[in-house]
Order: sequence, then structure tokens, then C-alpha cells
Amino acid sequence: MPLGSHVPAVSVVLPFRNPGATLVRAIESIRVQDFVDWELILVDNASTDRSLERSAAAAADDRIRVVTEPRAGIVPALKTGLAAARAPLIARMDADDVAAPERLGEQTRFLRSHPEVGLCATRVRFAGDRAVARGYALYVDWTNDLLTHSDIALNRFVESPIAHPSVCFRTACVERFGGYRDGPFPEDYELWLRWLEAGVRMEKLPDFLLEWHDPPSRISRSDPRYASEAFFAVKSPYLARFVVARQGSRPLWQWGAGRETRRRTRCFVEAGMTVAAYVDVDPKRIGQSIAGIPVYAPEAIPTAGEVYVIACVAVRGARERIRRLLAGRGYEEGTDFVCAG
Repeated sequence: MPLGSHVPAVSVVLPFRNPGATLVRAIESIRVQDFVDWELILVDNASTDRSLERSAAAAADDRIRVVTEPRAGIVPALKTGLAAARAPLIARMDADDVAAPERLGEQTRFLRSHPEVGLCATRVRFAGDRAVARGYALYVDWTNDLLTHSDIALNRFVESPIAHPSVCFRTACVERFGGYRDGPFPEDYELWLRWLEAGVRMEKLPDFLLEWHDPPSRISRSDPRYASEAFFAVKSPYLARFVVARQGSRPLWQWGAGRETRRRTRCFVEAGMTVAAYVDVDPKRIGQSIAGIPVYAPEAIPTAGEVYVIACVAVRGARERIRRLLAGRGYEEGTDFVCAG
């Protein structure tokens, strides 16, 4: 249909591929928003079911447009959606999720009143089975605790700190720093890392403005781009540059001397960095040497300012204990140490 001259305040980009009946629910949650100055761009990503037919019926609302992307894949679909968007703000939405009625209004008003912020996310409600998907539910809980830009930035190397379908960001960020990239990595996490490194400020609203569903068909369950190794591979160069920019002449100490941790932190060696010492709580490792690198107990960590510490411990609860211990020694997160998953 021909486009009118009015430019909406926010463009919602919703890609889909064989989503089934959830698509209608997702569309309806946008259609009934309290804030009405939006456009919804439905990107049919090579669907083979009746999704296009369902989306075409929803397009009776002249704020809704359907575009097609014949190349299967979330990144081609997102690129097609961004190219079709006309608004200065881009909100993301997935076909199996549900937006709260006030979502677009809250995010639009926040970004309008905070011009220094480039991306605004929201807390999300986990709408899956917490018993069956306990790990994923705990991850959602963790992201919901990261509200400020500082929290988001300092935790970016632990996990992806933002729920992708909850974000609303400025089109100007895409134009200046680039949009989604295709590769053997999670496309959203790579974008957050790149934008944060470039200085984009990100905040998260304290309200729960999205139901994040967890269907068995979720792409993150089966696609190797969302495996843990892919996450670490994409974060490694960003983490190395972050540390190099802050370490100065201080020796690098790594908290975590296990084989898996050492394997995952080879990025430091590849970046020309040298681990001077390991810190571990395992009495079998303390006092030993691994490839010529000594292993110390936490009590042996020097006072703040003498070394830079990378905490690479994934055991639940350990990260917070490490933060408390280092803070008690005068260490400042980011300046003197960083946590990585």
C-alpha cells in the first residue's frame, strides 16, 4: 500500500518464519498500544506455513506493513526490517512475545526526554516453564537486575545483558555505528558489544513491559550461533580491548585456573597479553604452577592498583563473592577488575 507523508515516532520491526498462531497474538499486542504513533513492519522471512496469510489480514490496519525477505535467517530479516523503517526510533519485537500496552509509550517518552541515551530496554517477564528451563529463567532474572548503563556496561562480558525483543533504539545509532552483522555469533549480543565499545549509552526501564516466551522452537535452542562457545568467541576481542585500555602497566591476574577457563581466555594471549598469575579456591591448585604461571589463593591478591584482575568464574554465586572481596580490598569494577562469563 502507498505510504502516507506522516513519519511515525517509532517503527516496530517484527521478523517471523513459520511462527504459527503466536504471530496474531504478538501483532495484537502492538495494535492495542496506548501510544498510537507507530508503524509495525512485519518481515516474512521465507515462511512456508500460513504466516503470510495471517500477517496480511492484520495489515488491514494502515500502520502495519508486510515486507518479505526470501533469504532465510534472522539477520537478513532484521536488515530488511531496518531498511523499511521510517521512524527515528526502532523497537524490536518477536513473533512469540507479547508487549504490554504501555511499552511503546514508555520507551518513546524515555528516549525523547533522555537524548544522551541511544538504547532503552525493559525488564521482561519469563513466560516459559521455570522448572523445565531453569537456567534460562535465571538468566532472565539476572538481566532484570541490570537497569543502569553502568550495570549493563560492566556486565556485558558475563552474558548478553539485554533481552533483544525488549529494546528500542535510535535509528541514528544504526547509521553511525552500523546495524546487525551476520556471522557465527548471536547477532544481538555482537551489536550490544560493538555499540557499548563505541560509547552508546544504554538504559533499562524498571517496568516489566514484555512477556518473553520460551517455545521449544526458539532458535537459540538449536542454532550453533547461540551456543556458549559462540558467545565467548564474539566477546573475546571486545573483552581483550577493554582490559588493554585499563590495565596500564599492571600485571594481569586471572581469577579461575580451571582447564575450561584457561581455554576460554586464550583471547588474552592472542591480544598480546600475558597472564601473570591465577587465583583459585581449589586447594589442589593453590601453590601449584600451570604452564609456569603460579596459582594463588584469594587472600594473596595484592591491594588495589598493583594488578588488574579478570574474574572468569561461572559458578553460581561466586561472581558476587569475588566482587565483595575485591571491593573490600579497594578495587573498583572496570577500573581495577572486570567479570567475564
